[in-house]
Amino acid sequence: MKRYLSAIAFCLLNSLLLSAAAPAPVFRAGAATSNITPPLGRPIIGNFTAPIATNIHDELHARCLVLDDGKTKLALVTLDLLGTDAGTCVEARGLIEKQVGIPAENILISGVHTHSACSFGGTMPPTGPQYGNYHSFVVQRIVDGVQCAANRLRPAQLACLTTQAPEHVFNRRWFLKEGTMPPNPFGGIDKVKMNPRSGSPELVKPAGPTDPTVTILALREPDGKPIAVYSSYSLHYVGGVPKGSISADYFGVYCKQLEQLMQSAEQDPPMVALMANASSGDINNVNFFHPRPAKKPYEQIQFVANDIAAKVHAALAKAEYSDKVSLAARFREQAIERPMPTAEQIAWAKERLTKPGPKPDQVDLPYSYAQRIMSMAKREAKANVPLQVLRIGPACIGTMPGEPFCEIGLEFRQRSGMQPAVLVEWAHGGFGYIPTAKHFEWGGYETWLGSCAFEPHASEKLLDTLMEMVAEVRETK
Repeated sequence: MKRYLSAIAFCLLNSLLLSAAAPAPVFRAGAATSNITPPLGRPIIGNFTAPIATNIHDELHARCLVLDDGKTKLALVTLDLLGTDAGTCVEARGLIEKQVGIPAENILISGVHTHSACSFGGTMPPTGPQYGNYHSFVVQRIVDGVQCAANRLRPAQLACLTTQAPEHVFNRRWFLKEGTMPPNPFGGIDKVKMNPRSGSPELVKPAGPTDPTVTILALREPDGKPIAVYSSYSLHYVGGVPKGSISADYFGVYCKQLEQLMQSAEQDPPMVALMANASSGDINNVNFFHPRPAKKPYEQIQFVANDIAAKVHAALAKAEYSDKVSLAARFREQAIERPMPTAEQIAWAKERLTKPGPKPDQVDLPYSYAQRIMSMAKREAKANVPLQVLRIGPACIGTMPGEPFCEIGLEFRQRSGMQPAVLVEWAHGGFGYIPTAKHFEWGGYETWLGSCAFEPHASEKLLDTLMEMVAEVRETK
């Protein structure tokens, strides 16, 4: 009996010693960038005309952040591109899972929405054989960037905070005085106009709010050396890029400026700044009531980027860091109805397309939307919409594929029950603008058939699904 009890005691003691010897999970972070600048000669997308790229003003990057709490690994990638393509993101996430070991559902890939980049979705025809492989190049560079970030994983601390930059964001949808609204491309009259003439006496009031919040997730080594800053801001883009030039817009300048403010030139590996675009489908950098004087190319980009970088840098001086960080992720697809062209709309489009189209550098909205309607008539009536939620310590990131309106992001933050919380756009694909139901009643560019891919109540359904996912990650420890 004594021998039996001694054996039990020995086993218990051995178990306790082994338990005490096992190291506690250490929160780690790593970051890297990879160049995704396209070759010259490809069309620059984002507007109704697509000029050929003839100059590279600044390089485009995939900016990658990998986090590991000992149980869960996450990867966050921002692309200096107009947006993302669903199939390409699935391909890249699958390769990352296979080669790096991060589950595909734990990988967030979003586009910053610069209007000075080329398509990488694989559907844009090349202008020559040397330009046909940009799609594969971007996919591989995303994977390379995440692999490098994973290779740089090291003990880390996290700070989650926000700062405010209200002076750069303006709602671009406006109510105008009675009788001054121009007809839309289909011959009707909307109640709201996108991008009216600045300083016009016809302006009444904007049709929605703005979101001045810059959300900041900062990572550093225990000795204080910066690893990365993942930030987000609800600003469509700034612009002021000459025709034919490739540029990451203010997103790229902000990242470069913040990196210069935070690290020494000798730091190795270097700190990486990332700027994701939060919900900004109806937000831009134009003060319609008080137009600013004309500026030189890139001047406004530099002004906005440097100011936001200075604000973030100042906020980080008071940040509180912790190495007690847990991670969680959810990924889901939500089936959403897509509006289909009516027989009357198809007849209108066919009739318009019998007339001459615009010259290469001209904009003809009726012609463009007639082309879009004919294309939409061939698509499926439902779409599977990818949604994702990440929990990073106390912070919450939700996503939508396309351009949700600002108030959708504000509602996500208010309903999430986590702080800070942000809704990142152009993640895992693009489905056009995502307005709220009331904006469909008002009309305007973002709600037109061909601009918006979803039915009027889609944003409510997507938000409800995201809230279910938020509740799941909030309870996961």
